[in-house]
Amino acid sequence: MLQMVGFDADDTLWRSQEYFDAAQAEFESILAAYLDIHDRRVHEELLATERRNIRLYGYGAKGMTLSMLETAIALTAERISAADLHRVLAIGRSVLEHPVELLPGVREAVEEVGAEFEVVLITKGDLFHQERKVAESGLGSLFRRIEIVSEKDEASYARLLREFDLPAERFAMVGNSLRSDIEPVLNLGGAGVHVPYSTTWALETEHAVDEKHPRLRIVQHATEIAATLRELAAA
Repeated sequence: MLQMVGFDADDTLWRSQEYFDAAQAEFESILAAYLDIHDRRVHEELLATERRNIRLYGYGAKGMTLSMLETAIALTAERISAADLHRVLAIGRSVLEHPVELLPGVREAVEEVGAEFEVVLITKGDLFHQERKVAESGLGSLFRRIEIVSEKDEASYARLLREFDLPAERFAMVGNSLRSDIEPVLNLGGAGVHVPYSTTWALETEHAVDEKHPRLRIVQHATEIAATLRELAAA
């Protein structure tokens, strides 16, 4: 039987990726004064820089901003002006300051799930930013525990399950990312409920999840989560 359910935060409970997408578009508009922004090399270079820098900066708006600055300097051969670098910094700051907007039905979904299972929040990213978003969301009191980790991989989930003193088969993770929320948990023997989001960061699309996995369910709306978990528990 399922005993505990973990919820992802960004793009599962509240909006997030849209702000990063908007930042990317504004960043490209700045670079357009220096190079052909339609050249795929721009997108590939930024993604490669972000991938390389994750181990140093982690996930989130601060890491994205530093990667944007590095990419802008490299692609313009250091021709970019200090004023435009300042604009890039302002883009990153705006992402850090964006409001927390809950997705439809998530509060009710967490409350419904919490009436039947222990619920925890497991998210990754910049500690200060994630703590602020949890506080502003008003959802913090619904969770038995809130975990902000540097990476959501098998090692992190295994550590948390040991701390929870919980076998993996009694745990299910709910989230929008197959790579971060679902695949590691399935590999450990747990279950997953995938709630796809309208937009996904390119690095989060890299996974090896079989959508027909017997311990995986896919739903389209938060209102379906509780019933789906009951069905998984019965299975």
